Amino acid sequence: MAVRRIRQLGDPILRIRCERVQNPKSAATRLVADDLRDSLAVARKKYKMGRALAAPQIGAPVRIVFVQMDKQRWTMINPEITDVGPHDFLVWDDCFSFPNLLVRVTRAYQITVSYTDPKGKQHTMELEGPMAELLQHEIDHLDGILALDRASGVDPFAFRSEWEKLREAAERYGPPKPREV
Repeated sequence: MAVRRIRQLGDPILRIRCERVQNPKSAATRLVADDLRDSLAVARKKYKMGRALAAPQIGAPVRIVFVQMDKQRWTMINPEITDVGPHDFLVWDDCFSFPNLLVRVTRAYQITVSYTDPKGKQHTMELEGPMAELLQHEIDHLDGILALDRASGVDPFAFRSEWEKLREAAERYGPPKPREV
């Protein structure tokens, strides 16, 4: 268990499509999951934000995501989005790999995610709103995609400090709207 450096925008590992984990119960898998947990805890204190980290953000090119919301924690191995609902919403997204920047993106409002836990058990979760956005963001990391690649609309970037001067935190998430085809 160690706190690892969070890779920043420009680091090539953030652009790699990560390998599937072959053995969710392995010591190597547990080590990455523990490092994600420890690294997230330190990053949350430093930046006063954040709910999750993906393995490539700490330099491990494998398909593992660690999520912590309040007291709940999930280690998601080989997570996949298996379904999306009919609505999208705009989100001002942030990321530990570019912590001072917000990016306006369009995300599915509802998704279904399947994953394996560290004990090898399969799970399926139906998510909506901020939690759905979070998992889309983290799974994108596993595919080498950053929120910057999904920038939406005119003027989709803002420094966090400037955005926070002009808006309330609740404005980070827009209302769901039918997906435009």
